[in-house]
Amino acid sequence: MISRNFRIAVKLSDIPAWRIATQAGVNPNVLSKIMSGALKVRSGDERVVRVGRMLGLSPEDCFKKDTWEDNYGND
Repeated sequence: MISRNFRIAVKLSDIPAWRIATQAGVNPNVLSKIMSGALKVRSGDERVVRVGRMLGLSPEDCFKKDTWEDNYGND
């Protein structure tokens, strides 16, 4: 799952998200789906890492750390 920092970096960038994606070699529609959660990604997904690098993020900063609540909810 992508991190909050990744989402914020994409949204607050002066460069439009479609251009960031294109320059990172990622289809803009894929980035849109990743951002919305429609496309689930695993930690280390190269598409996310490439976009993150464009925004000055390390690969570790691009992904949310798994917690028990993320995996099992808070029923």
